[in-house]
Amino acid sequence: MPKEIYAKAESFYVDFERKTGPDKISTHYCPGCGHGNLHKMIAETLDEFGVRDKTIFVWPVGCSVFGYYYFHTGNVQVAHGRAPAVATGIKRAHPDSIVLVYQGDGDLAGIGGNEILQAANRGENITVFFVNNAIYGMTGGQMAPTTLPGMKTTTTPLGRTRENEGLPIRVVELLSALEAPTYLERVSLTDAKQMNRARRAVRKAIQAQVEGKGFTLVEALAPCPTGWKIAPTDSRDWIHEQMEPLFPLGAKKDVLEHVESIPGEPRPFVADGMGEKLDILASSVTQARKGTLKEEDYANPRIKVAGFGGQGILLLGVAFSECGMQAGYEVSWLPSYGPEMRGGTANCHVRISDPKIGSPMVEESDVLIAMNRPSLEKFEPDVRPGGLLLLDSSLIDIEPQRDDVTILKIPATKIADDIGTTKCANMVMMGAYIERTGILDLESVIEALPSYIKRKKTIPMNQQAIAKGAEYVREHF
Repeated sequence: MPKEIYAKAESFYVDFERKTGPDKISTHYCPGCGHGNLHKMIAETLDEFGVRDKTIFVWPVGCSVFGYYYFHTGNVQVAHGRAPAVATGIKRAHPDSIVLVYQGDGDLAGIGGNEILQAANRGENITVFFVNNAIYGMTGGQMAPTTLPGMKTTTTPLGRTRENEGLPIRVVELLSALEAPTYLERVSLTDAKQMNRARRAVRKAIQAQVEGKGFTLVEALAPCPTGWKIAPTDSRDWIHEQMEPLFPLGAKKDVLEHVESIPGEPRPFVADGMGEKLDILASSVTQARKGTLKEEDYANPRIKVAGFGGQGILLLGVAFSECGMQAGYEVSWLPSYGPEMRGGTANCHVRISDPKIGSPMVEESDVLIAMNRPSLEKFEPDVRPGGLLLLDSSLIDIEPQRDDVTILKIPATKIADDIGTTKCANMVMMGAYIERTGILDLESVIEALPSYIKRKKTIPMNQQAIAKGAEYVREHF
């Protein structure tokens, strides 16, 4: 007897492996939040059109940044407000891809107001999902460009007023004045009837991009019970009673039936002479020396460096990237500024790779360089089995919990103190890692110091630190 099986959309990860820590099942979102509903609609639509494998999400700052953990698609995280600009570049470089932008009200209508206007005015063939909950939900409940008149927030404790803060911005009405956009609709994530309307709007917007019909945007009025300080069960009534009169639902512009598909040709921009310069740069890099890997398992490492601020954690990441680039590798360096880092340790993500790098994010690391105890405790679980763990035994007074990784205890701070400054402990760790793996040529790394160390008088002691770190590994491991 046939039966219908309900399961999570294939465009979602089964388990959220990109999340740090042991919890790989639950999401970041608060009870009653609207993001999960919209995520589900988008994921089911991608499955329906069969475009998951060529979909690229652009996630900016705010609660929307968490989408990276859940969607089994291409993902790019960008600076506050810059998602439409980055999406433009991605779509022009990969015109056959499906590029989705996902933004909150502060991100899109506030700091990114000019970005969304220009992308819409150019008619970029991208799809934007705009979550309007009338408040800055993640960062403390401040007033947003869409905050309602009279609404109290942490920055409008007496309520928003027309005279002082001005009136809310109606984004779809604003963009509808432009000629280029082809589909702009506002929906509401409240009751079953409105959810179905929202699902149809999501489908229509993505289908328009599949068919090459230009710029589309769906604005979703979404509950934020935590930011509004009301019960989740009351938040949907609040949208009906307070938001919908000010932000009326429905399509504000829909000319899709009258629009011909945009040809699937990229629209590249290359400055005069830039192509020749890039060719020369590529040629010189590929002729540079590489180290000799001591084990194949050390190839193409995904490195996480973590410690206290002031230990040169970010500089160590830059050093790896700069030396890797000079050695002819593909490299990426990404300091972590995620909201989960509040009160935590400073860290950065580094990739050194022969193949092209799809994402600079390092969730499951091949290598962890832990410069203090909190970093070891936080990031040790994320090292893959068989990976490499280097820790500063001068500062870390506990034993690692893992027995399935290679552990190198380096007294980096003590070695640095003996040289004359604690500040070069990061370079001790660099020398130790390079000596162990052979991924870079040690002599070349020492010679490259002036390219990333700005204080020239510290170069000799940093050179000595790299050499001492390598020497320690040779003698003890």
